[in-house]
Amino acid sequence: MLKPGKRDIKVTILIAGEELEELQKHTWSMAESFGLDGRIDDYKGKKPIGLYRWDIECLLDVLSMVLDAPKEYPFEGSREHEVTQGLYQRLKQIYDSTYEE
Repeated sequence: MLKPGKRDIKVTILIAGEELEELQKHTWSMAESFGLDGRIDDYKGKKPIGLYRWDIECLLDVLSMVLDAPKEYPFEGSREHEVTQGLYQRLKQIYDSTYEE
C-alpha cells in the first residue's frame, strides 16, 4: 500500500450527485489504483473525500480515457458526458492549483 509522506498534500473534495454516479460507473478501469477504486465505490458523497496527488492523477486519467472514447459511453452531447466533462475540469483545476511546480 502506498503511504503518504510528510510533504504529501491531501486535498478534500466533495463529489456528489450526478458527478459521483458517473465516476462510480468507471471505477472498474482504475486498475493498480491502490484501493482508490474501492474507496470511490464505497463513497456516498455526504462528506468530502481526502485525495492525494496520485489519487487525483488516477481519476483524471480515467475520466480522460472515458471522454476520449467518442463511440463509447457517455455519448458526446449527453447529460452524462457534460457531467463527466465538468468533473474532469474541476479535478484538473484543483490539481493544477494545488500541485503547481
